[in-house]
Amino acid sequence: MTVFDQEKLRERYSNKTAIVTGGASGIGLAISRKLSALDILTYILDRNEPEEKIENTRFIKTDITYPGDIKSAHHQIQSDNQTPDILVNNAGVGIHQKLSEGDPDKWAMVFETNVLGMLRFIRLFLPAMAERKSGDILFISSVSASRTYQWGGIYAASKAALETVAETLRLETQPELRVSTIVAGVVNTPFFDKIIDGVQTPESIGWGALSAEDIANAVMYVISQPVGVAVNNLVIRPSAQPM
Repeated sequence: MTVFDQEKLRERYSNKTAIVTGGASGIGLAISRKLSALDILTYILDRNEPEEKIENTRFIKTDITYPGDIKSAHHQIQSDNQTPDILVNNAGVGIHQKLSEGDPDKWAMVFETNVLGMLRFIRLFLPAMAERKSGDILFISSVSASRTYQWGGIYAASKAALETVAETLRLETQPELRVSTIVAGVVNTPFFDKIIDGVQTPESIGWGALSAEDIANAVMYVISQPVGVAVNNLVIRPSAQPM
């Protein structure tokens, strides 16, 4: 089965349930589109409403830095009698600050979103999947987790933490659940417009950029694998990106 075998994927995943954090724009929105096209009921958890209307999706306003918001989303999905078959941990925020000059309060915001919010999300939704002994959990990470760069220490550290959590979760839940990390290079999305401090763009990086659709296709590839086959780590970057 390949990522392009849409009909076989739809046959396999029709009437399943997915949750995508940060699903209202960029990579998350592209993933939500792909999942909903497979007739998967897809919950979009985001602070903002989706940039477009997508069939088979339900939006729940959620700021994952607030534990109460995650609990409320969990309660609503439970009230719908839904247990997720696919969790996509996509919500994240960037920062571009020199360590000797940056703002620790803003560093805390990065970790609250990229690490602690993700952990709270996993903690609430994982038990039902583990009890059912099936499902896919995907983390959207960055090559910066292992390839540090100037002014990127805080963001890179948050993604390194995310990948540590993902690998630990894989060990704790295998073989019943499949845990995968999509490690992305430069992607041209609104992410760069929402960096909480500092300025960085695909153009300033200078290696070209992937599209959100490219990352969504990588997610489709991962979930298309036969039962018993897990793609645990998939690195995807522009062909000109050296690191």
